[in-house]
Amino acid sequence: MYISRLVALIAWMICAATLHAGQIVVVVLDDSGSMGDRMRSNPGTTKMAAAKTALVQILQQLPEDAQVGVILLNGTVNNDSWVVPLGPVDQASMSATMASLQASGGTPLGAFMKSGADALLAKRDKERYGTYRLLIVTDGEANDGNLVDQYLPYILARGLSVDVIGVDMAENHSLATRVNTYRSADDPASLTRAISEVFAESVDNNADTAESDFEIIRALPDEVAATVLSLLATVGNAPIGTQASVVSGSAPSGDTGGANRGFPPPNARTVPSVPPRERPDKPRVSWFVYVVIFIILLQVVKVFKRLRR
Repeated sequence: MYISRLVALIAWMICAATLHAGQIVVVVLDDSGSMGDRMRSNPGTTKMAAAKTALVQILQQLPEDAQVGVILLNGTVNNDSWVVPLGPVDQASMSATMASLQASGGTPLGAFMKSGADALLAKRDKERYGTYRLLIVTDGEANDGNLVDQYLPYILARGLSVDVIGVDMAENHSLATRVNTYRSADDPASLTRAISEVFAESVDNNADTAESDFEIIRALPDEVAATVLSLLATVGNAPIGTQASVVSGSAPSGDTGGANRGFPPPNARTVPSVPPRERPDKPRVSWFVYVVIFIILLQVVKVFKRLRR
């Protein structure tokens, strides 16, 4: 009985913390020269101006517990690419800083995907709960496509959600089918709507994840539930390109509901050829066995529920 009560209490605490955990989002903002071009559907506005306006509008509407960072591909503020440091948003300074941004330079997307992902992982290592997302707002392909190909599988394998918004692009970005969500934005209104939807998904996923995890735990025996709680709370937070103690998984493309639950994604083993020091850890045998047992027990629980009916 005591074990049962303890497991229920821990499950409730995890669910409560997840439900109340704020959004943690890093925006990788493309400020390359092409972002200074005018939008085809709205010649009076540049892509950069539309992106700045949309971001400021959305960030001003976020709840107090939201934590957001904005990192640029080329520009700096006080010699720092983080124009908005990851943390609670300072509305006054954020608006002034965003207004001063200019478009110039190339598109080193891969390098800054890693920087943004590493910041999210460091934050998650301290706070554990919440939805951790990397939002990429860009109008073109990366100059360092080899780094994008190298780092993306590791970012997804750490359990981070990756969302991409293609700004006024003639065709979808090459990342469109390789990330959690992809949206096209061909005018200022659709760009604002796309950014808003990404932040809205962060809130929805927190609640959905907490409720479904609690239902899974409640139906299991005490000893198994304790193991599951441990697995659900275990995430790989090592920086991208270094060894992770546990390879956390993300949901397949288009499904963000299970992005932070610590289960390996279908594509976790399909990674590009990289130097040995960049290869991800092999999943531990014991961890794999736990997952197999967990899946089998879920099926057993379903059968028992049917028999009770």
